[in-house]
Amino acid sequence: MKSLEQYRVAEALERDLGDPMNPNSTLSFARVVELDEQEAFPEDELTWLYRWKLQDYYVPESCGGKFKSFETFVAFVRVLCRRDQTTGIAFTTLFWSFLTWMAGTPAQKAKLARFVRDRHGAMCLGYSEREHGADLMASDLTATKVPGGYVLNGEKWPINRATISGVSYILAKTDPSAGARGLSLLMVEKDRLDPQQFYNLPKIRTHGIRGSDMSGIGFHDCFVPEDMLLGSEGAGLELALKGFQITRTLCAAFSHGAADTALRTTLNFARSRVVYGKTVFDLPQPQRVLVDAFLDVLICDCETISAARGFHVVPGQFGVWAAVVKYFVTVRLEKAIADLSVVLGARFYMREEHDWGIFQKQLRDNAIISVFDGSTVVNLHALILQLRQLARVRERGKAANPSQTSERLAAIFDLTALLPTFDPNKLELFARGADDVVQGLEATLEKLSSLSDDPSLDAEVLDRIQVLSERIPAAVDDLDFVVAKPEFEHGHEQPPEMFEAAKQYCTLHAAAACVHFWVYNRTQLTPFFAEGKWLVLALDRLLRTFRPSPISVPIEYVESVAAELLSLHRQNKMFSIVPFQLAQSIQKEESSTDASSKLQLQTR
Repeated sequence: MKSLEQYRVAEALERDLGDPMNPNSTLSFARVVELDEQEAFPEDELTWLYRWKLQDYYVPESCGGKFKSFETFVAFVRVLCRRDQTTGIAFTTLFWSFLTWMAGTPAQKAKLARFVRDRHGAMCLGYSEREHGADLMASDLTATKVPGGYVLNGEKWPINRATISGVSYILAKTDPSAGARGLSLLMVEKDRLDPQQFYNLPKIRTHGIRGSDMSGIGFHDCFVPEDMLLGSEGAGLELALKGFQITRTLCAAFSHGAADTALRTTLNFARSRVVYGKTVFDLPQPQRVLVDAFLDVLICDCETISAARGFHVVPGQFGVWAAVVKYFVTVRLEKAIADLSVVLGARFYMREEHDWGIFQKQLRDNAIISVFDGSTVVNLHALILQLRQLARVRERGKAANPSQTSERLAAIFDLTALLPTFDPNKLELFARGADDVVQGLEATLEKLSSLSDDPSLDAEVLDRIQVLSERIPAAVDDLDFVVAKPEFEHGHEQPPEMFEAAKQYCTLHAAAACVHFWVYNRTQLTPFFAEGKWLVLALDRLLRTFRPSPISVPIEYVESVAAELLSLHRQNKMFSIVPFQLAQSIQKEESSTDASSKLQLQTR
């Protein structure tokens, strides 16, 4: 596999954090479970990350930081969250700084960069309210214009890091009569406020991420200087929604980290536990559950990594793409973790018995990822509002020039291609009917057909990939027919059928992403990736819900994926399309002789 520079930060962080199975390592499983039992905020762990200078990678190079690409970002957040989502989420509230990098003045950007890098500052996001939830337009918190600034009144709740943060992004109503243009966004610096004019709400006790500072903030006749206004007055809702495009996409990294640990700790059990004279892994049903979970990780990798790169190439399409990733990846991996719990049996429910109880903590913690920054319903609704326009563009044949689309797809999916600098000013609220991942599939299918003469490929594998890949455009056509029905209109009162249509679109989007990913990286990743048997299984897994599968999948394909899963586990590498090395394990791999002897002893 070619060395990929964009993963070096993640590899360095992984190495320096150490093996989480070692109780003496920073963010070890033993330590994070202990903190969780105490519902304690991970202060020392966050201090370690600041001293490591991880905060620099949240600040763009143009502002004095080291942020280059979202692909790098996704990789190191994954490293954090495979150890502890509480810490990963708490530290990564820093990604709300993109609101300032997107809309701030040069002075605001410079000030925030110093706050993050030198003062080890953090921020939180105050959008939702107790009475209104995700209905941002119904905001009751007001910002009344006065000479030199605004006076805030009202509360925001719930907020992650509301109490333990120095900057709060507050969405406030500045003109009650202006509708969508009546909301403004303020970058509120707490140390510049009169402490008698604002207050923190009590910590909320939660099911997962128990140590998080989940609380809220309130204001009572609180004066804030006008230089805290972000962007122009009335632009708050637009900035909020564009910010969501970034954070909703990046939330997928949290789920990837949790899924890696859930799969890894389940394998620890399945490879060592002996029942009926065999290890659990050698039993057909548990093995297939593990293989399917691994396939889901690979599928979601194709969606998440390409989206992270897509920000740099097609930021205007993230009105669609962000909603797809936030729904599909977080829900898919949440289900995969739940399915793995069946393999662990009773141990998944225990808080100490197996690997310090890290599985049950990850299961609880990860449950929030599909909810915050827009729940599944919110994201599916955002997608519904654009499905008809996407369908019309395809129907009228007005998709972008195929050669230009192919160029963009190559820039997005080829992991060796250099990415342009991310330009947040190119984000759009709506994708305007553009989605290269789905609309560009025909061009990639042509590239797929040209591989028939490649002697390095197994002809039967390639044939199965082609047959399955060609089903995607047909399924999209069927979906377009449903979306085009006249009773499906814009608005909040969408029928359940439209939510199902949005879910189907997400599935087809992921299937297309897998095909693009394989075509553009076949010769530069691992031999397992290049062989393509995993892709046959992945496409079959995604598309079987649309129509009966037109192919049979040999058991050897499942065995190939199972062998790769075991290999990555033995080598202690990330379960990923890009399986980089993890911190050295303190557990020595048993030789085949030792394993055989152990099995004989346990079955006598």
